[in-house]
Amino acid sequence: MQALTTEEQQSQEQAETAWEPPMPPTELIFDDGTPLESNRHRIAMNVLIDSMLTALAHRDDYFAGGNMFIYYSSTQARNQDFRGPDFFVVLNVDGRTDRQGWVVWEENGRYPDVIVELLSPSTAKVDKGLKKDIYEQTFRTPDYYVYDPFDPNSLQGWHLNANQEYQRLVSNQHGWLWCQRLGLWLGTWQGTLTRETAVWLRFYDDAGNLILLPEEVEHQRAEVEHQRAEVAQQQAEAAQQQAEVERQRAEAAQQQAEVAQQQAEAAEQQLEGAQQEGFRQGVLRQLLRQLRYRFGSIPVDLESHLQVLELERLEDLVEVVLTAGSLEQFVSRLP
Repeated sequence: MQALTTEEQQSQEQAETAWEPPMPPTELIFDDGTPLESNRHRIAMNVLIDSMLTALAHRDDYFAGGNMFIYYSSTQARNQDFRGPDFFVVLNVDGRTDRQGWVVWEENGRYPDVIVELLSPSTAKVDKGLKKDIYEQTFRTPDYYVYDPFDPNSLQGWHLNANQEYQRLVSNQHGWLWCQRLGLWLGTWQGTLTRETAVWLRFYDDAGNLILLPEEVEHQRAEVEHQRAEVAQQQAEAAQQQAEVERQRAEAAQQQAEVAQQQAEAAEQQLEGAQQEGFRQGVLRQLLRQLRYRFGSIPVDLESHLQVLELERLEDLVEVVLTAGSLEQFVSRLP
């Protein structure tokens, strides 16, 4: 082998010193104009994304996206080999940054922690084949799921095991699959969302409670406030009714007291009347004795007349009988 001259050595050293690795492309495409398979696919994607707003409301170090390109290598970007999961979550990143897509080399090499692909007849083979291999071998995404919004029994999932290989997840008694990275269950839920009734893919917490969407949380909050208002109104009405009952009870007690007072007054009056009648009878007897003592027998009509006179008149007649000279004179003094 011929030895290099000094000039050739210097030239080679300069070339080696000047070499730099090629920079990743900067003009990236974030929309290829291809829409989602159907309106149901769009709703299903938004449901998963919006669920994170509730499930991860306590933190801001995550990013959840859907139908967005993920760029992970210069070769892939140059070849326009687009990879856009229908739904993905990346944890422990700045969640306040607005992104058109996920560019791995701009995110400190971070790949999605969770990916969900919404199957369709045209994508099912790729989603469960080529994409699954990329997510397993290149992305090293810990949790990967596929679901066809038009097939309630299509949910499948895999978790990256210790050997960095996808292991098929086993569903629980509800048919849900555990998502280890999020600490949530992923399962189906039947209902109406955005005016479309279907079996949707939803998240559940570890206790089995449905992770509500923001609008469902707001609706629930409004419902709770409405129920509280109804309870407060019922309590106010009950208090008003109780107050009315107490008022009626007080009125009844007052009426009873008045009746009792009237009865007491009547009894007192009766007692006074009885006492006065007793006095009157006593004075009458005294008067009759004096008349018989002075004038002998008393005519029946005179005695009957004396029987109906009041106490005061009888007392006056007791004085009259003492001064009258005859029965006729006494009778002339009668009222």
